[in-house]
Amino acid sequence: MFVGSLPLDTTEAALTELFSEYGKVRGIQLATDVFSGKCKGFGFVDMEGHEARAAIEGLNGKLYQGKFLRVNFQEPRGKKGKKRR
Repeated sequence: MFVGSLPLDTTEAALTELFSEYGKVRGIQLATDVFSGKCKGFGFVDMEGHEARAAIEGLNGKLYQGKFLRVNFQEPRGKKGKKRR
């Protein structure tokens, strides 16, 4: 799942704790700044399908540390310049 609008001080541990309410978190990948190591405000969370749907339902639009989270299924990327059909 894609998770956006994260506070810049978000850690993998904090995100795991947040999503664990909805099921087992299999993995987390935060986008971090190369120089500061701080979160860039988005990341990806890996969960089972039914648990991921529950997390999206429960967390999308939820206020988290002063920001409204954006949580949705990660869209598959096609080749550059071509739209997927």
